[in-house]
Amino acid sequence: MNSSETYLNEIKQKYAEKFAAEEKIFRHIHRGDRIFIGTGCGEPQYLVRSLTNYVSSHPKELVDTEVLHVWSLDLAPYADEKYQRNFRHNSFFLGKNTRNAVNEGLADYTPVFLSKVPELFERGLVPIDVSLIQTSWPDRHGYMSLGISVDIVKSATEQAALVIAQINAEMPRVHGDGFIHIDDVDFIIHHDEPVLEYDAESNSELTSRIGKYVASLIQDGDTIQVGYGNIPNAIMAHLYGKKDLGVHTELISDGLVDLLKKGIITNSKKTINQGKTIASFCMGKKSTYDYLNDNPAIQFRTVNYTNNPLVIAQHQNMTAINSALEIDLTGQATAESLGKTFYSGIGGQADFMRGAILAPNGKTILTLESTAENETISRIVPFLKEGSGITLNRGDVHYVVTEYGIAYLHGKNIRERAMKLIAIAHPKFRHWLIEQAKSLNLIYKDQAFIPGTSGEYPEELETYRTTETGLEVFLRPVKISDEPLLKDFFYSLSDRSLSRRFMSMRKDIPHQLLQEFAIIDFTREIVILAVLSDQQKEELIGIGQYAIDAAAHSAEVALVIQDEYQHQGLGTELLKYLTYLAKKQGLLGFTAEVLLENRPMLHLFENMGFDITRRMSEGVYQLKMVFREV
Repeated sequence: MNSSETYLNEIKQKYAEKFAAEEKIFRHIHRGDRIFIGTGCGEPQYLVRSLTNYVSSHPKELVDTEVLHVWSLDLAPYADEKYQRNFRHNSFFLGKNTRNAVNEGLADYTPVFLSKVPELFERGLVPIDVSLIQTSWPDRHGYMSLGISVDIVKSATEQAALVIAQINAEMPRVHGDGFIHIDDVDFIIHHDEPVLEYDAESNSELTSRIGKYVASLIQDGDTIQVGYGNIPNAIMAHLYGKKDLGVHTELISDGLVDLLKKGIITNSKKTINQGKTIASFCMGKKSTYDYLNDNPAIQFRTVNYTNNPLVIAQHQNMTAINSALEIDLTGQATAESLGKTFYSGIGGQADFMRGAILAPNGKTILTLESTAENETISRIVPFLKEGSGITLNRGDVHYVVTEYGIAYLHGKNIRERAMKLIAIAHPKFRHWLIEQAKSLNLIYKDQAFIPGTSGEYPEELETYRTTETGLEVFLRPVKISDEPLLKDFFYSLSDRSLSRRFMSMRKDIPHQLLQEFAIIDFTREIVILAVLSDQQKEELIGIGQYAIDAAAHSAEVALVIQDEYQHQGLGTELLKYLTYLAKKQGLLGFTAEVLLENRPMLHLFENMGFDITRRMSEGVYQLKMVFREV
């Protein structure tokens, strides 16, 4: 007999009354009791199976009981219709094993912020009669760890009149709030078995694109919260170039543990709980559970701490990353239901998004694939369907990310939001969304749009350049949502710069003219913006464009630079890039019209090494510039 078995025998002798026969234990559960079951991967599998077996053999003993939990990962036999007389399932979050039962009226769903569930138990608003939990073996002081699921389990255990624990040698001992003493447990059933594991779907090219976009928004030293699933995994896979990230989250996953092992997550910059990874429960694989075991750098706290928006808001640079099922053009999102069909739950998403908004320099990121059902349904819709639960309101979301890009909504009006979200929708649905938005008066009635691939944003043309004076600038194609940016740019120009660009004395740049810059057929013309960006705000400082003359196989080129950034080499970089793109398209050269007094623009063209011929008419140089072979 090894030392572990010897110790367990000593515990059984000391607490013999707690190690009763299973049938005797289950007789302490009464008709009409409310039975709590531990969460997710921490679900006490053997206890649940034993209870349902007991009910099968004693069908009249337990009737009209209510089973409560957050989420069942793999079991939930009590939701089966054959146990309808014995159990009524009530969940705070729906999984695939309970979703159908709820939507068929055979089970219940309680929508609530996860941070507030312990309070429901403590105030008796949702009484708990029995708590079925899974723990580690008792230590030499008699303390058992709730292991990978502390969340609402600790509170349910403290409030329950009857606590039945499955002790399992496979359950890790995790530091934090999750310890309970053997004296506080009524009955113990010893059964060692592998703890449930959660195997997320492997990353696809689509989720990888989303992950890359999200990773670009996360800065060194940020404290992050991230959920579970293939999109969060894809996000974490792109964080290996970051430094000193912190974690304050509801769920810890394999991806976060991998970042801990690699030293990407150090928690050294956190505002509170410095040096500690804070979470509430874990869903992952055994190697992740082994990493958590007796690791003092990781603490599991109850959800009324981890998910408390006032605690979350204490973190500087808090970044909350969550997923949605659907978002509408005004910024309302649902993560819990599709129309009248309940799908998951509020969970902790709203807690973390609201907390991050309140945090100093905090930000919220909402991710979703642009379509569902094999690209037959757009997840970006004009308005949420009737019956949808609005998990996040219009003020909760800063960034929305799909595989087609990033939309920043914070501080934007409805028209701007609609255009930004349409720009990251799946291309096959953008024309439909434009027409719907027009009919709903969300955008301009005359909003232009170019359907098909010719109007799609060519992300591959994005590039970074550094001018000869050291100015670092992001060059990118224009987007259909850039009209407000263009408007601010043109009205920031001096009268001289405006007249040189448009060769007229006009001082107004109306919506109709701005559309000519923003709505582009990229097979016929190119508009490149020179942008300075601090993530939340872009400053447009220059525009370069050319329109193709198919007959001459050349293009008419034009540039304009914001006054304060002139003479810094920006025009040179823009023209170099436009030249590169034109040559790549096989064009032979550029044409341009330049005012006689616009000497800087003339010098710019002359210094590019083109073969130039010029003709002057009424104070305007008409230039023909042929590319030289290099």
